[in-house]
Amino acid sequence: MNKETRYEHETVLVLQGGGSLGAYECGVFKTLAKHNIQFDVVVGTSIGAVNASLIVGSKDENVADNLENFWLELAESMTSVFPESERSYFSALYASTWGNPHVALPIYGIPNPWLFSLNQPFLYDNTPMKKTLAKFIDFKKLNKKHPRVILTSVDILEGNAVSFDNKEIQIDEDHIMASAGYPFYGISWTKKDGKYLWDGSLLSNTPLREAIEASPILDKDVYIVSLFPRRQESLPKNMIESWHRARDIMHTDKTEHNVKMSKVISRYVNIIKKMHDILQKAELDKKSIEEMKKIESEYHKLASKRGAIIKNIVRIERKEDTHFLLEDADFSLSKIKHLIEEGKRDAEDVLKQVQ
Repeated sequence: MNKETRYEHETVLVLQGGGSLGAYECGVFKTLAKHNIQFDVVVGTSIGAVNASLIVGSKDENVADNLENFWLELAESMTSVFPESERSYFSALYASTWGNPHVALPIYGIPNPWLFSLNQPFLYDNTPMKKTLAKFIDFKKLNKKHPRVILTSVDILEGNAVSFDNKEIQIDEDHIMASAGYPFYGISWTKKDGKYLWDGSLLSNTPLREAIEASPILDKDVYIVSLFPRRQESLPKNMIESWHRARDIMHTDKTEHNVKMSKVISRYVNIIKKMHDILQKAELDKKSIEEMKKIESEYHKLASKRGAIIKNIVRIERKEDTHFLLEDADFSLSKIKHLIEEGKRDAEDVLKQVQ
């Protein structure tokens, strides 16, 4: 059965980028799966692209468990012995020096001497992540076209968005890594199809627009997992907190415009359709009939390719108790487990409100 032609609407999951904070998305998905919420499209950027690929292409029939096992594989236990107030600092320092054997390692194969490596365009090789993905992803399953998965990246030289859609191409490890090469943490770019590609979050960290453009004729119920809080109650107290708050603002969900434009376009298309139907029934003179013929093809193109509306949006947003600039580089086992549990709990709270 061709599922897309049978649907009047589709359910979309949008996953942001955010390094180790992607474990929160794992927790959210576990709750959504527990409530048997099925997705027709999963779209992600950066670590969200990794999670999206794991969800759609899970090697294990229990997708939520497979996703959690992946995150526990990435976690490091070396720094979990430190007190919580210090752990994130030591975990970020450990990762920047030694890398992560399941994610990325220093390009020289030795502890990363940051000060002596800044003449390089990147500091870490992402080959370990490719091996980890192969352990948890069935790429044949990932490319079955349903559920649909869309990953976003950016062309370094052109500055343009580049999307990978399993309905259009066969997605492999390089496509996933091309969507997750975050330059501010020194992760290497990926060369794919003659293009040099970086993390899609550089252009948009909430890739809802790509989901709209991929199927503009289907109405949508959308679930967005937001890793970076929109609101903060207090002003930053120092420069580090200022950078942290600025980072949150840059990466937070900014999809209100996409939603508004979707509704506006839908209204316009419906008005044009009504006007078209009225004119079809009217008695027109010869000149008007000829004019109608000229615009008929344009009308059908517009009516058949645009007009979807976003019917519902469910936002699940991570909250913060402390403001730490490198929180998304904390891969300590205790932090990963905490983020998973936090995501599960927040998703439960939101679903209670919307049901």
